Amino acid sequence: MSQTARNRRREPLIPMNGPVRKLVDTLFIIVGSFIMAISFNMFFVPNQIAPGGVSGLSVIVEAWLGIEPAYTQWMLNIPLFVLGFWLLGRDYGIRSLLGSIILPLFVYLTSDWMVPTTNMLLASIYGGIGVGIGMGIVYRGRGSTGGLTILAQIVQKYSGLSFSFSVVLLDALVITSAALVLTLEQALYALIGLYVTGKVIDTIELGFNFTKVAYIISDHTEPITKAILQDLDRGLTKLDGKGGYTGEDRTVLMVVVGQSEIQRLKTVVQSVDPNAFVIISNAHEVLGEGFQKI
Repeated sequence: MSQTARNRRREPLIPMNGPVRKLVDTLFIIVGSFIMAISFNMFFVPNQIAPGGVSGLSVIVEAWLGIEPAYTQWMLNIPLFVLGFWLLGRDYGIRSLLGSIILPLFVYLTSDWMVPTTNMLLASIYGGIGVGIGMGIVYRGRGSTGGLTILAQIVQKYSGLSFSFSVVLLDALVITSAALVLTLEQALYALIGLYVTGKVIDTIELGFNFTKVAYIISDHTEPITKAILQDLDRGLTKLDGKGGYTGEDRTVLMVVVGQSEIQRLKTVVQSVDPNAFVIISNAHEVLGEGFQKI
């Protein structure tokens, strides 16, 4: 291992367990819940967009019965929390407790904040972005905002359906209800908000890393290996492969590099073997030596 590679190795800034980690997780849940609440109140509520979950149900109930969304969320979150604590176990229940209580509280406290737009498309997009950022931060804090997520876990446990399908099924029921109680157009905008939220959550959870993974197939693997180790100062992995047409055993090199290093990698490979076959794809998150610490 080179000295540069050794220098890249870092201890985690925050231990995975202990009081500091718990404090940071708690702050993440609080901050994430606050961002979700203001996005919900500024974009979704005034435009009657119900993008799934308990929050979406609270928008429908407000339009139908005039009950403030925060009250509906408390009325649904608390029994769902108790049900999750009973059926899913103590650990899951504790992780959901803070979010289940504090998100409706922030929704209540920010209910009179300024409404920046009445354009339904803008509201569904920016509301989805804000809620997605907040929820992603909550997940980073190893927490949950409770609600229909707990119900989806219960459905998964007792029905055999996957968790993702259970979430989609429950959100589909909420959006169908929005189409019946509100309008079909508002339900379609809710789908946009739900889609944007999901994409933003993925981005927050996976990070903004622009890392690439390259697979190199060549008759000159040893010189290429040497060049990558020396010129790029990156490690690599040799994979056993077999040619589909010739049936010959081949060595496939797998190397992970940053976005800024990809052109150097291509130059290194081309200088050794211009006929090398190179596949380059995105790697959403890379953990380990030389990259982010696990």
